[in-house]
Amino acid sequence: MSYVKKFQVEPGARIQLDKIDADFKPKGLDRDEAEERIRELTVELRDLQHLMYAEDQRSLLIVLQGRDAAGKDGTIRHVFGPMNPQGTRVTSFKVPSKEEQAHDFLWRCHKAAPKRGMVGIFNRSHYEDVLVVRVHDLVPKKIWSKRFDHINAFERLLADKGTIVLKFYLHIDRDEQLERFKKRMNNPKKNWKISDADYTERPYWDAYTEAFEDALSKCSTDIAPWFVVPANRKWARNLVIAEIVADTMKGLNMRFPEPEVDIEEIRRKYHEAERAG
Repeated sequence: MSYVKKFQVEPGARIQLDKIDADFKPKGLDRDEAEERIRELTVELRDLQHLMYAEDQRSLLIVLQGRDAAGKDGTIRHVFGPMNPQGTRVTSFKVPSKEEQAHDFLWRCHKAAPKRGMVGIFNRSHYEDVLVVRVHDLVPKKIWSKRFDHINAFERLLADKGTIVLKFYLHIDRDEQLERFKKRMNNPKKNWKISDADYTERPYWDAYTEAFEDALSKCSTDIAPWFVVPANRKWARNLVIAEIVADTMKGLNMRFPEPEVDIEEIRRKYHEAERAG
């Protein structure tokens, strides 16, 4: 099943997140069936990534955005984990360093964009500069409001150079976020993920909603679409993203390159060596 049209933000459409059910469950599939399908898809994605690496003609950029505890790390682990690390690079964007602050806001992301043949995954991204900075008034509106156009131009540049851009907003609701914070507190293996920001950012929920809606509405284009993926159910989230990425990569009709050597000549030499012992 293709989820592309169901969850894609159409260019020019105005998104209202509170009208999108974060608790989506695929029809006709229970969790066990969905997880079996996810396993099949991750094998497909592994093979498709290998093909992209071998073809060496284009690249793929996956952008993951969402509120705290939305599941960005889990998505990377469960959907993209089987990909060969040699052809895959994950970049996490946190508070900009002094060097990054000394450049334009896109500099650090452009530097991390995938080269030809590679799959790049952004855990947060250039969109932080129209989200956090807006909500916390770190830069004036006259500055951040211009960044939507800069972002669209940046993504157009990547696309023109052969990079396929897919952007996923992981959509959870307030109650689910709070439940995930609780699990982090109660699981010693997840205590390290707890931060003060988990709770200090909660009062800004509505402000972040408005900021996300603007980013999704103003920056979903034909060449760099946004997908709003219901993420309360982790297995449903993984299924939707895996299906969309696999469908997109298969649609590229990639081909293995022709060998640069004479295979018959190599085969002859092999048989000669085999006979010689």
